[in-house]
Amino acid sequence: MSNSPEIPLTKCVVFDCDGVLVDAVSSWRTLHDHFGTDNSLHLQRFIRGEITDVEFMRSDIQMWKAVQDPISRDELFRAYSGVKLMDGAREVVEELQQNGVFVAIVSAGVDLFVSSIAAMLKVDDWIANGFVFNDDDSLSDEGVCRLHATGKGEVIHRLLKMNHLDVGGCVSVGDSEMDLSMHVDGSRFIGFNPTRDTSIEAFNSADIDVVHSKDLRDILPHLRLK
Repeated sequence: MSNSPEIPLTKCVVFDCDGVLVDAVSSWRTLHDHFGTDNSLHLQRFIRGEITDVEFMRSDIQMWKAVQDPISRDELFRAYSGVKLMDGAREVVEELQQNGVFVAIVSAGVDLFVSSIAAMLKVDDWIANGFVFNDDDSLSDEGVCRLHATGKGEVIHRLLKMNHLDVGGCVSVGDSEMDLSMHVDGSRFIGFNPTRDTSIEAFNSADIDVVHSKDLRDILPHLRLK
């Protein structure tokens, strides 16, 4: 497939982070696991559009602070210490960049975590949601919403414009139904290892390639690098 003339030459690949570049369903969920909390009820409300990104983040922080308050920045870093890169992530990013492809991360995950993954993989650009810290480096009650989980397309349009990239050469990679907002008109989208039933159904209904694997190298045949 990678040599098919019907597929435009890949010039930009935009990755979701959680569940794609890293082997963790959600950088928010990782913190819930760390503090022993469960926000699945609000997650379903969020997916249905009943609460906003900001309200969802605030509900997460309230739950953690009910367990431990204050929460330091270092404590949050420690919570992520066990999270591993997805198999093949490093190799895929290296191969893309060796072929002159612009690589970015667009994530509704936690900036504290996403920035460390971006630095580790040496991607060209990244954006994520995250936290506000008080003067003593403790976690405040509010999150920062830099992008909406279901509105990643706006960010991708800005990214392409800033870097003088054509939408036809853009491929986005995500693992959930919310990531389908990355599939802007004229671009391509690859569904990677969807785990929720709702994600699998959404991907099956969309006209996209889906990779059922936990090795990111398996997306390479769906790209045209030369």
